[in-house]
Amino acid sequence: MRDDRAAHRRHRRAVAGLRHGDREEPLIAPARRSGARPPRYFTVHLGFEAADSTSARELAVAYAEALGLLRPELALGAAALSPADAWHRAERLFCGAVGPDGERCADVAGHPGFHHAPGPGGLGWGDGD
Repeated sequence: MRDDRAAHRRHRRAVAGLRHGDREEPLIAPARRSGARPPRYFTVHLGFEAADSTSARELAVAYAEALGLLRPELALGAAALSPADAWHRAERLFCGAVGPDGERCADVAGHPGFHHAPGPGGLGWGDGD
């Protein structure tokens, strides 16, 4: 039978090192960060039933707008719709075109017409006359 005391000794030393052993700090430690992390965006996927893609889009827009009323911190411009089994085919729900002053269009995606800045005679942008 082979003598494996050396391998056993290396294993014990490694396990002891993970448990601090004779080291001041463990081998595995949380990442060191200076200050707090900046806020990040996350996505929630909500499932619902619809007869077809047109009615699914209408329902999704209604749900997004209703949630936006309840929780103003939601980024509605990032809302998207996809089949439940194909998240890679997500389509935007809202236009999101950027205007001349940095504002974004909050109308539904594919809406008719083009964009105008607020106020009478506001500057237009996008596709149109």
